[in-house]
Amino acid sequence: MARRCALTGKEVQFGHNVSHSMRATNRRFEPNIQKVTFPSAALGRLVRLRIAARTLRTVQKKGGLDAFLLGTRDDRLMPGARKLKHQIQKKLSTGKA
Repeated sequence: MARRCALTGKEVQFGHNVSHSMRATNRRFEPNIQKVTFPSAALGRLVRLRIAARTLRTVQKKGGLDAFLLGTRDDRLMPGARKLKHQIQKKLSTGKA
C-alpha cells in the first residue's frame, strides 16, 4: 500500500537529518495517513478512504466530504477522488438525493 493521501495525493518526501557536526544523513518524511469513513449525503452511503490527517482537518472545515470535493479543482484531486466527485455531481444533477 502506498503511503499516499487518497484525496490530495500528499506522499512521502525525502530530506536529511542534520547532526550537530552538520553531517547529513538521508531520512523520510511520511504523511500521517489515517483510515477514515465519511458519510456522503449526495450518494447516500459511507465512503472509506485513507487520507492524511491534514486533509481530514480540511474536509471537516469545508463541511464534509461532498462539500470538500465539490469545492476543489479537479487538477488538485487524485484520480479516485475525481471519480467520486463526478459521481456526486451526477447524483446531484439528476435529482435530489
